Amino acid sequence: HNSLTGVISGCWSELYIVAFTGYFSAKARSLYISSWHIVPRENPASDFPSDFELVHIRQASPSSLLTLEDHPYIKRVTPQRKVFRSLKYIPSPEPAAPCNATRGTQKWQSWQSSRPFRRTSLSLGSGFWHATGRHSSRRLLRAIPRHVAQILQADVLWQMGHTGSGVKVAVFDTGLSEKHPHFKNVKERTNWTNEKTLDDGLGHGTFVAGVIASMRECQGFAPDSELHIFRVFTNNQVSYTSWFLDAFNYAILKKIDVLNLSIGGPDFMDHPFVDKVWELTANRVIMVSAIGNDGPLYGTLNNPADQMDVIGVGGIDFEDNIARFSSRGMTTWELPGGYGRVKPDIVTYGSGVRGSGMKEGCRSLSGTSVASPVVAGAVTLLASTVLNRELVNPASMKQALIASARRLPGVNMFEQGHGKLDLIRAYQILNSYRPQASLSPSYIDLTECPYMWPYCSQPIYYGGMPTIVNVTILNGMGVTGRIVDKPIWQPYLPQNGDHIDVAVSYSPVLWPWAGYLAVSISVAKKAASWEGIAQGHVMVTVASPAENDSEVGGELTSTVKLPIKVKIVPTPPRSKRVLWDQYHNLRYPPGYFPRDNLRMKNDPLDWNGDHIHTNFRDMYQHLRSMGYFVEVLGAPITCFDASQYGTLLMVDSEEEYFPEEITKLRRDIDNGLSLIIFSDWYNTSVMRKVKFYDENTRQWWMPDTGGANVPALNDLISVWGMAFSDGLYEGDFTLADHDMYYASGCSIARFPEDGIVIAKNLKDQGLEVLKQETAVVEGVPILGLYQTPSDGGGRIALYGDSNCIDDSHRQKDCFWLLDALLQYTSYSMTPPSLSHSHSRVAPPTGAERPLPQRLEGNHLYRYSKVLEAHLGDPKPRPLPACPHLSWAKPQPVNETAPSNLWKHQKLLSVDLDKVALPNVRAYRPQVRPLSPGESGAWDIPGGIMPGRYNQEVGQTIPVFAFLGAMVVLSFFVVQLTKAKSKPKRRKPRIKRPIYLQQQTSASSGKNPTV
Repeated sequence: HNSLTGVISGCWSELYIVAFTGYFSAKARSLYISSWHIVPRENPASDFPSDFELVHIRQASPSSLLTLEDHPYIKRVTPQRKVFRSLKYIPSPEPAAPCNATRGTQKWQSWQSSRPFRRTSLSLGSGFWHATGRHSSRRLLRAIPRHVAQILQADVLWQMGHTGSGVKVAVFDTGLSEKHPHFKNVKERTNWTNEKTLDDGLGHGTFVAGVIASMRECQGFAPDSELHIFRVFTNNQVSYTSWFLDAFNYAILKKIDVLNLSIGGPDFMDHPFVDKVWELTANRVIMVSAIGNDGPLYGTLNNPADQMDVIGVGGIDFEDNIARFSSRGMTTWELPGGYGRVKPDIVTYGSGVRGSGMKEGCRSLSGTSVASPVVAGAVTLLASTVLNRELVNPASMKQALIASARRLPGVNMFEQGHGKLDLIRAYQILNSYRPQASLSPSYIDLTECPYMWPYCSQPIYYGGMPTIVNVTILNGMGVTGRIVDKPIWQPYLPQNGDHIDVAVSYSPVLWPWAGYLAVSISVAKKAASWEGIAQGHVMVTVASPAENDSEVGGELTSTVKLPIKVKIVPTPPRSKRVLWDQYHNLRYPPGYFPRDNLRMKNDPLDWNGDHIHTNFRDMYQHLRSMGYFVEVLGAPITCFDASQYGTLLMVDSEEEYFPEEITKLRRDIDNGLSLIIFSDWYNTSVMRKVKFYDENTRQWWMPDTGGANVPALNDLISVWGMAFSDGLYEGDFTLADHDMYYASGCSIARFPEDGIVIAKNLKDQGLEVLKQETAVVEGVPILGLYQTPSDGGGRIALYGDSNCIDDSHRQKDCFWLLDALLQYTSYSMTPPSLSHSHSRVAPPTGAERPLPQRLEGNHLYRYSKVLEAHLGDPKPRPLPACPHLSWAKPQPVNETAPSNLWKHQKLLSVDLDKVALPNVRAYRPQVRPLSPGESGAWDIPGGIMPGRYNQEVGQTIPVFAFLGAMVVLSFFVVQLTKAKSKPKRRKPRIKRPIYLQQQTSASSGKNPTV
């Protein structure tokens, strides 16, 4: 480990954040915890009351922490966390004159994803991921390598006199130089780090500030806004949660309006950080945050951008394609029992965007940390256009942005959110806005592909697991709100709405500015053999206290409808139905669950949710293309009717099993259910070896299980004489004429003697990790097929590695193998390529070596839904009750449903079809356009994107046509009047009026249009 790690692993590892229930003075806080050593914090917030202290506790024990938490004024005690990301610097190849004035002195950044685009195995020289010795989950989402403001037509609003004046915008980043020539209204620069400087030593913070508020060269959106620079990252890209908490408190004190945060990480359970973000937005701070640079994998959203009250921003390129690096949804907070929310909220340009250089000039960067300040600058500019600033809050701004966004064709909602930022349409909405509630998404259409993927990818049927859609309620009426009475389900009788049942759960309180509406949809029994479309809507009324109402107890109310449209098919045969076990998958956060491929040193944690719509998306798509119907089990095995399903699919399971689950599964398989298990590595010696120092908790982390929980899986399948080993293997091989790669998998230790077992020669990766030696092991059993002996009994298939069906770091897929296994389990058809394979060996008995045991002293019980702590070994909890849905009582309506559910949200008073666009004179912004020699530039005045004239110019033609007609009419009236007052003479030929020439010019698209 380097020297930095050595310093951190000392006394810093004993720092804890003590959060109080309110804001107290420094003297009061010290009295409450006088017996503890308080670490002084010297920053601008230290003179004001605070809601936390940083405490140094040597060798903290659970009892000492409980003593602190028992204090009536202390809310929570959590470890001090670190934000860290190493940035690479290389010379920029782009031509930059005259914007490269600092090239001789300035280092240029290049973007490198934490998830390599080419997922090739690292060589031995690169080592394993644990060799880096550190991990951080919240990091600066910095940029990769065009003036963007005029492309989004900010110049239209500038010409109207709106330039961001009067809006306070905070940039939380790496600082800003004092006399940078691009900025004229830097109100305050503050430093929250342990470095004694306010300047930007990296250039990232300067670039972000420039996109928002630069006044020259690469002009920002809001040059007259009031900039507040918060330096929260050191020159080594290091920060701590306590620095952010102090800086957030100071932002609240300074009444910041807009805050850009280009950081993120998967740890949505960093409670002090998440709670403080809620407090910020509750104080009317509009937070804009980058969604993450971990695309194109799904389930890679970063916090805080994945929070409902934050505007999460994804990236697109200048051809309106989703940027490859942009993280995808869904959120994973809600797993395993629920379903994720739609994120990002909006996308905008984040690839090759131009912004301010560190000292002067311009530069081009890419990344969602670029897209985020584009939206933050647009939000700042939009806020300055609203006369009644009380109407602007985090909810109303998000409502305006998502209602005005332009949907990108061929892209689903977990990639683009509500679409591409449209600045002018958002201006229209904000300036016609009345406080109200709205929904995201605003409708549910399970027939609309690809936007509604994955909902549209599989029809629903009687007896299937309910389809869950997690809808966000945005409440622009106030920071707090509630749902009046209960949501009402109203099926449309002419559209067969009575063929579906709907259950709705919702937030008891909408705070801050938002809440959830979880809609579960199932097919009624009378539609078991029916096929068709069913429609209805859920009606919700939201109430909020009236902030400026003189009448005590006054409320604002808003009623919204959620249209629902589903496709119903007859229940498929049992053999076509596959049940995915989600309940027994565990992830980071909160526990240390390591990656399944030990060679992936850049991505050590299993944090994507292991869901069929996140990192197993390709596998799900493949199964659907093969005609299988895939459902998700988010509850214990005791909670499903096994007679309905052909195969239970368990992949990469880390959770333990209730004894009742083991008993029921045995009974289910005896009655015809089949089981497929894809396991992963498990070896206690390797687990001890791959411990690492976590920069977040400042503690050494030991895995609580391996890639999979092999001891738990062995308990599950032991009744059939099966077991996995703790061997750790990798290597390339050929099976049934398919090239395969075994990535950190285990082997089969025991299998029934009448089963089919396939073995291959593989490298002993465990030996490589432990002793840095290489060896090839011959005849490693990796695949087993078994028909249970009972009459009508099911079949079992085991495979020791899941990486070949996991999108995270897959190098060679084995979907063909999954097809073959499903043919075996569903139809009892043994693939000849396996049964007659030359790699078939005698089933192992496992008598020569003991089975793997659980790691002594592991803390799996802290994160398990099955285990609970006991004196001695952890014991199973009582089996929880199965989820029970309370179906809403239908209130049928005898009316015809709308044929097209996709309409831009009509925010009560706003109809974009009737609101005229701003009428401004021809204006060319005084911003340097891209030169033709620059990569990707367009030869169009003002740098406006090609292909946009046909889309927009038609909306301005009626205005010019009307004005032109009035001018022509006036001309003829004047001529007629003159003719009556003068003697008759030869009438000259009338020349074409100059006004008509102007009209023709306008119609041909020569002037900037809206």
